[in-house]
Amino acid sequence: QVQLVESGGGLVQAGGSLRLSCTASTSLFNFNYMAWTRQIPGNQRDLVASITSGGDTNYADSVKGRFTISRDNGKKTVYLQMNSLKPDDTAVYSCTAVMGKNVYWGQGTQVIVSS
Repeated sequence: QVQLVESGGGLVQAGGSLRLSCTASTSLFNFNYMAWTRQIPGNQRDLVASITSGGDTNYADSVKGRFTISRDNGKKTVYLQMNSLKPDDTAVYSCTAVMGKNVYWGQGTQVIVSS
């Protein structure tokens, strides 16, 4: 069973930075792609950033230029570096990984950005 464990969330002031980590229980090369999503309770889940097994990245317009997704294959970890945080970035951030037809999710980590 694939497990994804996120860490790095917390409370930060607007303009600050956080780095989220998602560590997988298996090699990242097993996944077609991995992504970070976020959700505000009662709202839909939105894609924040994704990275393919080949390293191609994609970002939501709202985070372009502020967030960076990266991967460390040796550590089996995907990161989301979040800079210039805004109160609108407050949400539960989740890591997801796609392996063929299977989709795996982490437990989520809370990010709160105070104004």
